[in-house]
Amino acid sequence: MEAFFTSTALVALAEIGDKTMLLAIVLAARFRRPWPIVAGILLATLANHALAALLGQQAAHWLAGEWFRIAVAASFIAMGLWTLVPDRLDEDEQPKDRRGAFLTTLVAFFLVEIGDKTQVATIALGAQFDAVLTVTAGTTLGMLIANVPAVLLGAKLVERISLRAVRLAAAALFVAAGGWMLWAALA
Repeated sequence: MEAFFTSTALVALAEIGDKTMLLAIVLAARFRRPWPIVAGILLATLANHALAALLGQQAAHWLAGEWFRIAVAASFIAMGLWTLVPDRLDEDEQPKDRRGAFLTTLVAFFLVEIGDKTQVATIALGAQFDAVLTVTAGTTLGMLIANVPAVLLGAKLVERISLRAVRLAAAALFVAAGGWMLWAALA
């Protein structure tokens, strides 16, 4: 359960203000059909994060040892620092496909999530917990917690939530988790 709750909390907080959340708002404004967008986010995240968690788990098995635990801890601290940098959706990342809300969301979310901080966090969580399904379920729920309100409420949500405060809280959680893992690896 620790893997599930940690994965959910870290990704939900890290996702707020992230470029995929901005993408969700753009898609909601463009298509005005929230449920196909939510379904696309769900399936894209499941596929992307399952691969990321599996990569993290396999890396942990291949590279087991104290130095790898230190590297995972350092990656959590780096994720915390990266979370402090606000994201924006670049012009070339905005969806141009007109094939419908679901398919556009599925493809756009999967591609935009590649190399994103929540995907990198999922790799680190997969390495830390050695539980691909649990980490995937947690990170996917975290993505939905952040993105479903963005799809349903769009710009109104962004006006009411201090993205800076959320970024600071997410950064603090990542750094604290990394610090705890570093202490455990060195102890």
